Amino acid sequence: MLGRVFHSRLPISSPPLILPRIPYCRFLGQSNVSGLRNPLFSCVRTRLWYRKMAGSNASIRIRASAQQLKNADELIDSVETFIFDCDGVIWKGDSLIDGVPETLDMLRSKGKRLVFVTNNSTKSRKQYGKKFETLGLSVNEEEIFASSFAAAAYLQSIDFPKDKKVYVIGEDGILKELELAGFQYLGGPADGDKKIELKPGFMMEHDENVGAVVVGFDRYFNYYKIQYGTLCIRENPGCLFIATNRDAVTHLTDSQEWAGGGSMVGAIRGSTQQEPLVVGKPSTFMMDYLSNKFGILKSQICMVGDRLDTDILFGQNGGCKTLLVLSGVTTLSMLQNPDNAIQPDFYTSKIADFLTLKAATV
Repeated sequence: MLGRVFHSRLPISSPPLILPRIPYCRFLGQSNVSGLRNPLFSCVRTRLWYRKMAGSNASIRIRASAQQLKNADELIDSVETFIFDCDGVIWKGDSLIDGVPETLDMLRSKGKRLVFVTNNSTKSRKQYGKKFETLGLSVNEEEIFASSFAAAAYLQSIDFPKDKKVYVIGEDGILKELELAGFQYLGGPADGDKKIELKPGFMMEHDENVGAVVVGFDRYFNYYKIQYGTLCIRENPGCLFIATNRDAVTHLTDSQEWAGGGSMVGAIRGSTQQEPLVVGKPSTFMMDYLSNKFGILKSQICMVGDRLDTDILFGQNGGCKTLLVLSGVTTLSMLQNPDNAIQPDFYTSKIADFLTLKAATV
């Protein structure tokens, strides 16, 4: 059974709390959790309990310091599946990171299952398949899991009513995955050019049949979308606030970091004063989905990523082995900073080290 993730106002180093799967109907006033309408966002007792367990400062070091990867064979032989983040691990912007094709080929030759998980919601799985192909990588669509797909899969998992609509603050990837799942939607890039003319007495209308607002990375983000999403969440009874991710930065090009989807999510969080339900990393939703789909024991998975607060925490929350690569966002100094509480099992410079470290241990 898939779980839900409760995000309280804790520092990002604190692990999220997993709540049982609750059908959509229970968001509409039928939940008996403390008598509150929305247990995910309003369960005060749960929030207070979690803060007590996490401590007032919620700065918890769960693991010992990470070890530098020295024996690649040992790690490779210890798991059946490798889950790879994409941005900063496989590519940067539209540039492939050195040694990636050879590394993936080697792992496949050893019979390892490879899965690619990205928090970037701008593309659907099919569109990401084309990007892999353009970069010369042979990856099956069934091996790709983007947060755009996770948003649609989550709505399916809670039996979100097909007669309800989803308002999308995001790009084409989310729209395509919602369409494939059979959900009605509005918003997205089509609202990118819309403007609000503030006149005396003006009141913005919104669709009262919107039952969920999905927020992802959006290069067409504007005030119209902020207000529309805010009205749906605040005024439509039981309307869900779903975020594909809360990444602070992303790699749109290989020359610098760019503001990520977390900036769009933060705007809606600020206007609604509600915490989003995050379906991308580090939420365990995608991990649970993958484990169930492929029948994988989580102890037989190694999560490989470049971000501590999403990729590594995602793996740790799911009970997997974790490997941090320093080819993306995180530097060695950031990893070893005394204030950093998220420590992977291993770290290395890039995934191509699987090849060189393997050779060094022969």
